[in-house]
Order: sequence, then structure tokens, then C-alpha cells
Amino acid sequence: MIYTFLLSCLVAATSCNRDSYTPSQGEDIKKSGDVTIYTTTGSRSLDFGKRFVDFSSKFNMSPNTITLDPAKKFQTMDGFGAAITGSTCYNLMKMSKEDRTKFLTETFSDKDGMGMNYIRIAIGCSDFSLSEYTCWDKQGKENFGMQMEETQYIIPVLKEILAINPSVKIMGSPWTPPKWMKVNNLTDLKPFDSWTSGQLNPKYYQDYGWYFVQWIQAMKKEGINIYSITVQNEPLNRKNSASLYMSWQEQQAFVKQSLGPQLKAANLSTKIYAFDHNYNYDDIADQTDYPVKIYNDPAAAAFFAGAAYHNYGGDKAELIDIHNQRPDKELVFTETSIGEWNDGRNLEKRLMEDMREVAIGTVNNWSKGVIVWNLMLDTEKGPNREGGCQTCYGAVDINKANYKNITRNSHYYIVGHLSSVVKSGATRIGTSGYTAEGLVYTAFQNTDGTYAVVLLNDSGDSRKITLADGKNHFSYDVPAKAVVSYRWTY
Repeated sequence: MIYTFLLSCLVAATSCNRDSYTPSQGEDIKKSGDVTIYTTTGSRSLDFGKRFVDFSSKFNMSPNTITLDPAKKFQTMDGFGAAITGSTCYNLMKMSKEDRTKFLTETFSDKDGMGMNYIRIAIGCSDFSLSEYTCWDKQGKENFGMQMEETQYIIPVLKEILAINPSVKIMGSPWTPPKWMKVNNLTDLKPFDSWTSGQLNPKYYQDYGWYFVQWIQAMKKEGINIYSITVQNEPLNRKNSASLYMSWQEQQAFVKQSLGPQLKAANLSTKIYAFDHNYNYDDIADQTDYPVKIYNDPAAAAFFAGAAYHNYGGDKAELIDIHNQRPDKELVFTETSIGEWNDGRNLEKRLMEDMREVAIGTVNNWSKGVIVWNLMLDTEKGPNREGGCQTCYGAVDINKANYKNITRNSHYYIVGHLSSVVKSGATRIGTSGYTAEGLVYTAFQNTDGTYAVVLLNDSGDSRKITLADGKNHFSYDVPAKAVVSYRWTY
């Protein structure tokens, strides 16, 4: 199993030989057991270490018992993963075929890896593409087509991932429409020849809806099914290197008049998610509750599965607020970044905060999935472009000198700790019992007859935690500053 070499790296992953781990003297590691456990500590003393424990035959007297309550059901889970950007694919394709297959297996295989199963890709370019482009840069329907970035990098990588895990779900998001569809504003309607900012000219609503349909169908011809789309990445952000301002009023009109009906006419079941931006709506007063305002038109609402969120402003409590207003609509978390600004390579700090705020935090606030930003960047934070993020790290960073040595950052672990035990179709369930400062957890019932729990211990002390499901119970010493994932058959 691949986890043998993931058990422990006492130094940074770039300098440790991951294949040379030997258990410390006297350490007894069980080869099997009733419960499978993965543990990562902020110090990397346990680096997605795999352990097994058995159910206890003793009467449970532990005051530190967390009891699962499967009768209390919340949302059904879609999955967890990262963005497969042009930059990510460029770095992956620079690796040797053997190393790339090994990494993608570790990441996406449900049997031999973390089982990540939800990824996000750009429709056209993103701010982490090799150039700025769309798939329809020249007017005339005959000019639509996949570009070099798709054909040489993104599609080949997606095919390799799907060969490893055919059940991976893919979300598509545009950063910009073709420039010829843009205007400076909706009053003057003057052509806006820029990748950055601008607004969608309403006279091109039907053309832009056609563009989405063509893109989905073109991917399908490559054997790549698009599970979901968002209408616009960060619609309130005018400043990204590739961007478009799209108010809730515009998004509602475009989907109601064009995108929704055209997907339906093409018999495409691809889910549409609204918004895809920050909890605080970038403090634009009339854009607050963006998705709810869209849903207030029943004809428009019928085309939307739900809404997507990022965490670059505001608080995850916004997810609860939106859920409470429209419990019939789904929520999914689609982007978060680490970088120089938030001490992105400090694993202990980021592992604790990202697990609490993003992984467990959004799921406990009704999110059906968690997708982080770039799966892989190089050690120079690239490839990146002017106008985009030049201070971002990837979920993993690959050494640009050899495209071989990989450092796994917090975002790789927070998604992997969910995807390794919580499978697509799982239902989040209730819990009761032990609580403590720095202890955050979430529980699930998988469709295959297993329970899953993901737990964060953000305290300075190890804690002996007992988990009980009404039939069985077991205990495990959770290290200080650690994340633990559990899975067992009930």
C-alpha cells in the first residue's frame, strides 16, 4: 500500500526520503483491524500515517466518548478535491510518466490512495493558465474549439485521473467569456477589449449559452463528463487577470433566458451553481445574499442546483444563513488558497486553521463538497502570470529543479483526510457527547455500510478519544495538533 511511505516524515517532505520510513523501536503497528485510521500531525511526525485498531470488548466508561447519531441526517456528500488548472497540468506533464502516475494514484485512487473525487477546471483560461484565451476567441460558430492548453495539458491529465478513478466528478468554471462578448458597462454598451473586468453584453446571452453547451459536449467527446458548472468565477471581482463582473441580476437573467434552457434543450444534466465567490459578497451592499436573490425568481431558480462559495472574505457562517433561507438548494465550497500572505508553508498553523475553517467547517455548515485551489504548483509558485496570484502555493509544490520532489501542504491533507474515509453519496450524520476546546469533528454514514469520522485536535495535548456507534466502540490516542480520519463497518 502507498501509505507505508506516508507514515512518517520527521523533516520537511522535500528533504525526507518518504520510502525509507521504519517504525521506531518497540512500535507495534497492526496490519489490520476493525477500524482504519489516518493521522497527520502538524510536525509531520505522522504524515497521513495509517493505523488499525479493534473494537473494544470492555464496557465503555470513557467520559471522552463521541457517539454517532445516524438518525439525525444532514446533507449528502458529492466529494472533495482540488483545481486542475493549466499550471497544475503543466507541472504534472513535466514529471516522468512513472512519477506522475504514482502521484495521481496516491491522490485519486479510491483503493490505493486518498480517493479525491471532485475537481474543478476552467472553461477557457484562469489566472493559473499558461496564457489568456477562451475556446471561442473569434466570432463565428465555426471558430469554436479546444485550445492548446486543453489538448496538450488539461485533457491528457484528466484522462489519466479518470483512468485511476472513473467516479471523479468535474466542475467547470469560466473566468471570462470571449472578449468580443464584453462591454464596458450595461449603459454605454461599448466594446471592452480586455481579459480583465468588463460585463457580458446581453445581446450575446444566447451565444454565451451556446458556448457552455459546446464546451460540455466537446469534453464529453473526449470521454470527460462535466458534472457541474458555475456561471462565473468570482463574479464580483473585477481585478483578476481574467475576469468578468456579473451582478446577481445579470446572472439570473443569463441563466433564465439562455444557459438553463440551452442545457435543457441539449439534454445535459450538468448542475448549475450560482455565485462562486466570497462569503461577504466583497462588501457590495446590493449583492448581499446573491444566490437567494436569484432564487427569488422561481423560473430562474428552477435551473440552479445551488450556490458555490470561496473564503477570501467573510465567514463560513454565511453558508448556514443561505441554507436556512433556502434549504431546498445545495451548497458547495469551491476555492481557497494558501500563500505568502497566510504563512502557507507553515504546516502546523495552516493544517489546524484550514481543517477548522474549510474542511470540517464548511461541511458542518451544509457544504456538499470541498475543492481547494491549485493541486500542484512549482517551488517558484508557478507557472503564474502578471495580474494573477504570484504569491500562491499549491496543495502540493513540486521542485522546479527536477519535477520530482514534492512537498505536501495543508490543502492536500485537509481534502485527503475527508476523501479517504467519506465517499460520494455519504450522508453527514449527528453526533453527541464529548466536546473540548480545540476539538472539532464531523461524522458520516457511507453507502457501503461504513461510518466515517474526521476529527481535529487543535490543542497542545494528546487526547484519548472514544468513538461509539451504538453497537461498537473503540479508543485512539489523538496526538496534539493533529487531524485524524476514521472508517469502520457497522
